[in-house]
Amino acid sequence: MATRSNIHHDEAQAIKLPLRNYVRQRIITASQRYFFANSFLVSAFAALSIFTGCSRPAPDLVQGYIEGEFVYVSSPYAGTLKTLHVRQGAQVKTGDILFTLENVSEKSAKDEAEWRLKQARENLKDAQKGKRSSEIEAVEAQLRQAQAALSLSEKELGRQESLFLSGLIAAQDIDRALAAHDQNRQRVTQLEADLKTARLGLRSNQIAAAKANVQALEAALSRAEWDLSQKQQTAPQSGLVFHTIYREGEFVASGRPVVTLLPPQNIKVRAFVPQSRISAIHTGDRVRVFVDGMAEPFIGTLSFISPQAEFTPPVIYSKENRAKLVFMIEMVFDPEAAVKLHPGQPVDVQFGP
Repeated sequence: MATRSNIHHDEAQAIKLPLRNYVRQRIITASQRYFFANSFLVSAFAALSIFTGCSRPAPDLVQGYIEGEFVYVSSPYAGTLKTLHVRQGAQVKTGDILFTLENVSEKSAKDEAEWRLKQARENLKDAQKGKRSSEIEAVEAQLRQAQAALSLSEKELGRQESLFLSGLIAAQDIDRALAAHDQNRQRVTQLEADLKTARLGLRSNQIAAAKANVQALEAALSRAEWDLSQKQQTAPQSGLVFHTIYREGEFVASGRPVVTLLPPQNIKVRAFVPQSRISAIHTGDRVRVFVDGMAEPFIGTLSFISPQAEFTPPVIYSKENRAKLVFMIEMVFDPEAAVKLHPGQPVDVQFGP
């Protein structure tokens, strides 16, 4: 900033100069300032035009990025991570073991369920086959004895009837022989029923209860086996081990993912298309996706067009606002091509055959 003494000094010098020279000097100085100012503005505008012209994307391309839909593998039960069978960045196939949690309690529960089921099945067999063979043989022997006694009493009753008709014995003797015969016949009937019951086993309702108990224990064993199997998780799909969240020896809460997988079919490109071009594209169209560092584009298929616009104005669709509307689209690829893409990469998408 010029001081007051400097201003007075300039004015004194101007007074000493001839008036014509003073005016000429001021005119030249002002012209030079105007020229340099205009030159700076023109240069800046030209540089800005060149920069924006170079950075503007091609009119037939839309910008997007690679998106991955991850598969988070977890166990429904908590436990210490015993073994991590995969490493980050590895490729796994469906059914490959990913990790194992400690399973002492689950294995014990499964063993207990197996022994309980075995016991119930043996009880059912015993109920269905009835008494032991030695017990049945004893009943059969008693039946043979009763049949022999009945045969003897029949003969004795015949002799007593002959003697009674001859008048050699009294009526009470024939009554005694008849009672002995009836008693032996009832004994045979009783033992025949006992033998049949011994061969049948327990009653039908008891056998039904034993069967129900076996079925319940079979279900308990299946549950125990499932609980044990959940302590070891396998890959539900083939893909890349994108991330391992826990290390061996760490405690994992129930339901917390341990391994993150990225199947190739879950890799897609997501882009945004202006509303002025949305009517020209359709699901199933072939697209070319350009990725930095790749000489050839990836060929994909347009799989999804969002039915809703992004950044929609609240009420009025003026021409200025319509130019800002974009629709999200998604594209998918063959698994062989998708494995070469990485989530987060920026891409350019070109439509057409």
